[in-house]
Amino acid sequence: MNTSRMPALFLGHGSPMNVLEENEYTRAWRQLGETLPRPKGIIAVSAHWYTRGTAVTAMEKPRTIHDFGGFPQALFDTQYPAPGSPELAERIQHALAPLPVIADHEQWGFDHGSWGVLIKMYPDADIPVVQLSVDGTQSAEYHYQLGTKLAALRDEGYMIVASGNVVHNLRMVKWDGDATPYDWAVSFNQFVKDNLNYQGDNHPLVDFMQHKGAALSNPTPDHFLPLLYVLGSWDGEEPITVPVDGIVMGALSMLSVQVGS
Repeated sequence: MNTSRMPALFLGHGSPMNVLEENEYTRAWRQLGETLPRPKGIIAVSAHWYTRGTAVTAMEKPRTIHDFGGFPQALFDTQYPAPGSPELAERIQHALAPLPVIADHEQWGFDHGSWGVLIKMYPDADIPVVQLSVDGTQSAEYHYQLGTKLAALRDEGYMIVASGNVVHNLRMVKWDGDATPYDWAVSFNQFVKDNLNYQGDNHPLVDFMQHKGAALSNPTPDHFLPLLYVLGSWDGEEPITVPVDGIVMGALSMLSVQVGS
């Protein structure tokens, strides 16, 4: 078991249909799973567990949540039976102390923001996964600081896999086949890439709503905030790379970010 410092990933998950499809994004996720050091456990942070307060899944066998509608039955039939890890859940609670973190033993599980990418990275579902919720009542700085606290767990052999989309405007997506990205989506996506390696106070990606394209790119912050957990875990020296990038349907960024190697 490799217990050197694990990388931290933010994966733009896009449509749930990526579970059934093969494309440049799913191939990139698969390659990450095949080439990165194997973690002893995964801390998943998904845009789709957006809560009041912070919680972790603490059950032995988390359920696969199909939190979407209008898709083929094959997608609803897909399961991701990775084990949970009450031990890792407890480690997360300790790492985030004195913040109270609720241990969820029965309500949640793996939503499609987490299992939809992990099923490509680790199709055998044989690595324990604990999902951490995103507290929607808190500031962007709060989420960034949680990332700094989780960094220590990377040194214990745990990988952070956060999932969302840095540009996520479902009301503006182009369903008619015209995939030309909106100018504001391209601008904001580039702004994110340009500031991944920022060091210093007042991080531009913590203050992301100051960008002129932010309001259209993120009508709600839920899909952007998981990125901050990954950036917060950066030690300032590790390489930060972009495994894959692109904007689909005009208004969904598929940008993925890797911290470490």
